[in-house]
Amino acid sequence: MAVRSSRHLVGVTEEPRVRRIGIALLAAVTLSGALSAAPAQAHGRQRVLGIDHCTATVCHFDVPPGTYDVRVTLGGEAASSTSVAGETRRSLLPETTVAAGERVTRSFTVNVRTPEGEPTGPAGTPGLDLTLGGSAPALAGIRVTPARHARQVILIGDSTVCDQPGDPYSGWGQQLPQYLRKGVSVANYADSGESTVTYLHNPQLWATVQPLIRPGDLVLVQLAHNDKTTDGATYRANLENLVAGIRDRGGEPVLVTPIVRRWFNADGTLNNNTALLVNGLGVDLPAVIRSVAAAEDVPLIDLTAKTKALVESLGVEGSKALYLYYEKRDNTHTSVHGATVYAGLVRDELLALRLVPEGRVRMG
Repeated sequence: MAVRSSRHLVGVTEEPRVRRIGIALLAAVTLSGALSAAPAQAHGRQRVLGIDHCTATVCHFDVPPGTYDVRVTLGGEAASSTSVAGETRRSLLPETTVAAGERVTRSFTVNVRTPEGEPTGPAGTPGLDLTLGGSAPALAGIRVTPARHARQVILIGDSTVCDQPGDPYSGWGQQLPQYLRKGVSVANYADSGESTVTYLHNPQLWATVQPLIRPGDLVLVQLAHNDKTTDGATYRANLENLVAGIRDRGGEPVLVTPIVRRWFNADGTLNNNTALLVNGLGVDLPAVIRSVAAAEDVPLIDLTAKTKALVESLGVEGSKALYLYYEKRDNTHTSVHGATVYAGLVRDELLALRLVPEGRVRMG
């Protein structure tokens, strides 16, 4: 699609002492010292980073790129409701309510990289940044350690998938981490404006991402919105090249048909061309994806079919909130709400296809 992201578009830790900082930020932060950039290892002695590494709403950890397990303990004297986001606006933990005087512990695994958002975007800030949100946030403890046995879910896609740097935009890949528990991290290498042609040929993209794939990693590929002038044979060959390249590294490819555009016919159904991603050359791009998945024995998440059914069920008015219709008159890019709903559809398909164990998935 011609429109690009906002850079173009627009156990509880040991509790040494308790003190209040704004919201109920109560306990110390424990972090491994001398952390290795390799996500599966940590060496050297332990050191304790005190509560001064957290402010009322933000915690910052000076760690190198890698994969980290985060354990948070939520709650305070009053009833609380807390969510956690990190890095470039990634949703890592959905809003969690805790009764007054109670504590709950939640864990998740986070990918830290440079650039921290889109691969062709700005570097972002070094280390790991976590932001507390929710209607009444309260953090009672936090511990960050290198992830020793995490599986990566790598995302390859466009602006409807990527970690969008600016509000109100959000890609579904930006919302997916909140649906996964400790042991599975999302490494979102989707980039705004990319087609299968540009993703394969830009050295910041495929040539950079492919070496990062480890045996057993899932690699989800959703590229279609920007293949407006790609002929059918080239589009098919590009998908086949991505599948082969993922398998060469021991990864497991998963092909994802694109989310629909919100373009209705007079009868309340979605337009067969614009909405359902038939390009300017008459190539039915989702149909090619389905065909390649069948021919190459690749798991398929038919997000086109899933989002079509949802958008049509909501109708012309009800579906506006999924997209940026109110904010930008944009019927292609999703709002935070829409991206969260669509990420939930992806979560459901990962479970249904048995690509991620049930115990690693967060349903609420």
